[in-house]
Amino acid sequence: MQSIKVWDPLVRVFHWSLVAAFATAWLTADEWQSVHEVAGYGVMGLIAFRLVWGLVGSRYARFRQFVRPPAATLGYLNEVCHRREKRYLGHNPAGAAMVLALLAGLSLLTLSGWLSVTDTGGDWLEDVHEFIANALLGLVGLHIAGVIFTGLRHRENLIKSMFTGTKRPPDGDDVA
Repeated sequence: MQSIKVWDPLVRVFHWSLVAAFATAWLTADEWQSVHEVAGYGVMGLIAFRLVWGLVGSRYARFRQFVRPPAATLGYLNEVCHRREKRYLGHNPAGAAMVLALLAGLSLLTLSGWLSVTDTGGDWLEDVHEFIANALLGLVGLHIAGVIFTGLRHRENLIKSMFTGTKRPPDGDDVA
């Protein structure tokens, strides 16, 4: 089957590194503080990289290629409800909104964690940090559900494409 390159190696390494760093930080919270902090700083560095790569990276990595206004995202979700959404070669509008939500949430998480270790905020800030971490875990669940749903709807293994970087070429009404 013919395929085309969509996700560049840096996007894929970023994605799986972020998965590993967030999972490590979440699993080591309250147990191994030094590992937790290193993983948190790793997340911070990955976010900084992704923000830069979103401006200067490859076509499908750039924010201007996939970020849509809220009305377009709501319109896309309406199309999903009516089972007539288009297939997107890159991020669809709902996926783009999730990318932004995850990046924003992870930014708040790392900021609150960093402020916690600098003794700036006290116990309430640790509570905020924990709340954000658990909310992000919920977003990760929604992200995975969306990837599975979209993959099934468009008969495409999106998890595999995040390893290989390839997807099937666009056809018909697909959005390239």
